[in-house]
Amino acid sequence: MKRPPVLDPPHVTRRKRALSREEVELWETVAKQAKPLRKRPRAAKAAAEPVEEVSAAAISTQATALLKKPSPIRKIPPALPAPPPLAPLGRRERSQLSRGRKDIDARLDLHGMTQTRAHRVLLNFLHHASESGMTFVLVITGKGRTVGPESERGVLRRQVPHWLGLPEFRSMVVGFEEAHIGHGGAGALYVRVRRTR
Repeated sequence: MKRPPVLDPPHVTRRKRALSREEVELWETVAKQAKPLRKRPRAAKAAAEPVEEVSAAAISTQATALLKKPSPIRKIPPALPAPPPLAPLGRRERSQLSRGRKDIDARLDLHGMTQTRAHRVLLNFLHHASESGMTFVLVITGKGRTVGPESERGVLRRQVPHWLGLPEFRSMVVGFEEAHIGHGGAGALYVRVRRTR
């Protein structure tokens, strides 16, 4: 069933009208009874204070003195270069890693660590791997509980990919991807390390 079209309401114009005599009297009585919220200094007191006369010559000398003063120049610190973006591993690289045709230069197992400790250890590990000229490392996070009523995805399994995307890690990491089942599957990551120059 079709609804009828909605029509715009007619445009209402308001005309200004003059106040009646009764309204003016009412307003004046209300205005007389109103008390200010804060006291303001009276104009009579301000006028009673002596005003110093300043010559035009004095004003011009002050203005030129202000203009001659060198303003301090702020040095803007150079902007830090943005960390390079992450790039996924190529299909060929992933295949070669999973079949053992490419070597994994180092492994890091984060099982049983707290998030704070795991973050610190991972940062140090990748820094060392980058300085040592390693290409591929394996980071084992674990899968978390997968059996029983308390099954949940592991905290480190969720956090490590997030950490690898942070600027502090991106200077050392080219990209990462979930490992092959033979290297830990969903509980591990292949990480391609960016070598320091």
